[in-house]
Amino acid sequence: MDYMLSIDQGTTSSRAVVFDHGGRVVAMAQREFTQYFPQLGWVEHDAKEIWQTQLAVLREVLMHAGITARQVRALGIANQRETTVLWDRQTGEPVAPAIVWQDRRTTGFCEALRTAGHAPVIAAKTGLVLDAYFSGTKLAWLLDHVPGARLRAERGELAFGTVDSWLLWQLTGGRVHATEPSNASRTLLFNLKSGTWDEDMLALLNIPYAVLPQILPSCGQVALTDPQWLGASVPIAGWAGDQQAALFGQACFAPGMAKNTYGTGCFMLMNTGDQPVVSQHQLLSTVAWQGPGTAIRPLAYALEGSVFMAGATVQWLRDGLQIIESAAQVEALAASVPDTGDVFLVPAFVGLGAPDWDGQARGALVGMTRGTGRAHIARAALEAIALQTADVFRAMSADSGLALSELRVDGGASKNNLLMQIQANVLGVPVVRSQISETTALGAAYLAGLATAYWSGADELSAQWQEERRFLPQWEEYQRMAHAQRWREAVARSRSWAHS
Repeated sequence: MDYMLSIDQGTTSSRAVVFDHGGRVVAMAQREFTQYFPQLGWVEHDAKEIWQTQLAVLREVLMHAGITARQVRALGIANQRETTVLWDRQTGEPVAPAIVWQDRRTTGFCEALRTAGHAPVIAAKTGLVLDAYFSGTKLAWLLDHVPGARLRAERGELAFGTVDSWLLWQLTGGRVHATEPSNASRTLLFNLKSGTWDEDMLALLNIPYAVLPQILPSCGQVALTDPQWLGASVPIAGWAGDQQAALFGQACFAPGMAKNTYGTGCFMLMNTGDQPVVSQHQLLSTVAWQGPGTAIRPLAYALEGSVFMAGATVQWLRDGLQIIESAAQVEALAASVPDTGDVFLVPAFVGLGAPDWDGQARGALVGMTRGTGRAHIARAALEAIALQTADVFRAMSADSGLALSELRVDGGASKNNLLMQIQANVLGVPVVRSQISETTALGAAYLAGLATAYWSGADELSAQWQEERRFLPQWEEYQRMAHAQRWREAVARSRSWAHS
């Protein structure tokens, strides 16, 4: 019997999961790594620590599963997106800390590009909103601020990649420098329609072509791991950005199907089929995946709404305010009060994502009285996650012209029953939690499994998806509308705060 092995490299931890042919989790291993905040608005990772923790959990999960690398059919990779790594091709050493997707240091550069009138062209070519969230301006910053980096990049001595490229480079012993379209489409450098790096965008951001990775399909054998890492070579055959991988893991193969992942951030994606949809509500058009076979089109697209602070909001309650000792405590604390007492938390700690896209917004806690306690703040934090998601949900329905009838959910915070009930209440549609919560890792495994004939196609994968619990709305429409209006009043108070 053989197995599938998946990497789920996230913003705060590296994970590895072993799946069997039924799509069931056989074993899982996870390790957190360090978050660095060197200046206001800056967020960094040590790329070497990402690799070290990822390698450690790969070895650990094989041990937990009681198998060897020779029993693994293929490896899939899912990764935190937009986080930018620049390294020396000769030594494999990063030339600077990785700039994390949450980092806001290039907000001023983005505003200058917007003032110069480039935002419409960027949206038309890349499907993205002009924002510091994406990798292109981060790479430009590194080339301009690391001594000698631009000249070395032009000479082909340096390699740029998002975390998928960095892991592939390490796993193959430095033999392969590549990415795939779902990650490439998050860089501001990728032409959404042609599926290639865009010369105009490279010129606009002053990025030398020599620094870029090759673009390979999301589903298909990419390379073999160096046998030194796991004891034998394993085919790397499927990879995608974590949110696109979760869409695939939720078996959202048909246009109009949508999922929401509750991780560090919150990311809602809807399959839009073989054509990108131009958003009228500041959502993102992105590549979902690329590959052969009946399960996926040659190039499939999605609409996406990104919420920057979801699980990270609960981490702030734990680490910043210290009103809980562990993230798991937030549900009981929030449930100890029937409502927030009209308190709203807008967790715009790194600006606002979709549909507001305000890099100058900052966190706000409004409506407090002498009667406000930590339980009200905890409940307001959960409501903030749900209300941000509802904003995206409504924008997605408007853009697609589809009345979404349910929302499939996954990710760590989806295990919070109170949050899921609040989510159903503010959406007005059922929230459906899948039986397997590790859908990001599962999506990467599915892509790799299709490429190696471990699974036959979309029908077999769809049959594996099972509902674990369905949360039905308990609010009347007037309650939902009134709460949404109050929330938008709170959001308005957080807007453009950094300008003050």
